[in-house]
Amino acid sequence: MKLSEITTGLLLLALILPAAALATPPGVAEQWRHLDPKSLKLRSKNALITDSGGDLVYAKEADVPVPIASITKLMTALVILDSGVDMEERIKITKADRDLLRLTGSRLRYGATLPRRELLLLALMSSENRAASALARTFPGGAGAFVAAMNEKAAELGMTASRFVDATGLDAGNIASARDLARLAGAAYQQPLIRNFTTSTKATVRPYKRLGPLVYGNTNRLLKRSSWQIGLSKTGYINEAGRCLVMRAKIDGEALTMIFLNAYGKLTPLGDAGRLRRWIENASDKRSQLAQDKTSRKEDDGA
Repeated sequence: MKLSEITTGLLLLALILPAAALATPPGVAEQWRHLDPKSLKLRSKNALITDSGGDLVYAKEADVPVPIASITKLMTALVILDSGVDMEERIKITKADRDLLRLTGSRLRYGATLPRRELLLLALMSSENRAASALARTFPGGAGAFVAAMNEKAAELGMTASRFVDATGLDAGNIASARDLARLAGAAYQQPLIRNFTTSTKATVRPYKRLGPLVYGNTNRLLKRSSWQIGLSKTGYINEAGRCLVMRAKIDGEALTMIFLNAYGKLTPLGDAGRLRRWIENASDKRSQLAQDKTSRKEDDGA
């Protein structure tokens, strides 16, 4: 075959196949092939987007295990709920719950006492580290048994690129791939309590007998925006992990699970969520306009 014939064949193929299909990486589900991945400029180094059926929408270094910071607390919550421990049992914060690794502070001073349910709420909503530590410390068998249960749960979920070493996420040894975290998010979403706690914007607790209440807010500011429909949320940050976000939200009528990891800049994962949303909505608008134009041309031809 002559070179000119090969060139002609390639040109004909390019005309037959849609440009978006040529640009779409393998594995992306058919219903998302109209999206051009090159036009999505995410700033997170690792990312994964899946739809409600688990089909792939977009992936970027999604199989690379990286530190996940407080995203760890979603696994902490699953282990607590799976164990069947008494959620109303009151637990006291002690010196054993202080952060000796990064020396982070806490509004829960030694002696603060709350039901296990409220400690889980603070761990998920406000990423309260002493709350997460106390949950692991008071687990049957102690913190060591808790970490073992975390890794057993990861294996059960098929999180093959994950490892957990503590309940808070302060240790950079807690690692997972974006693909593994999509599995974790899916399991977490099945728990109504986790959905409720991670999407609560504010909570008031009373950990001290002689002092007033403490008011906590959610670490994900997108929850305050009425334009977002969010069903699950967890943020995370340590130096080694960068800024992280796991979220399930409706975009253009579709419930999507989005994983953004290893980002720098406090608002970068939230910005990436916005970029993802515009990417999908703009493509949807273009498809609608093309469909309308096609219908109009048919009507004109029929007239």
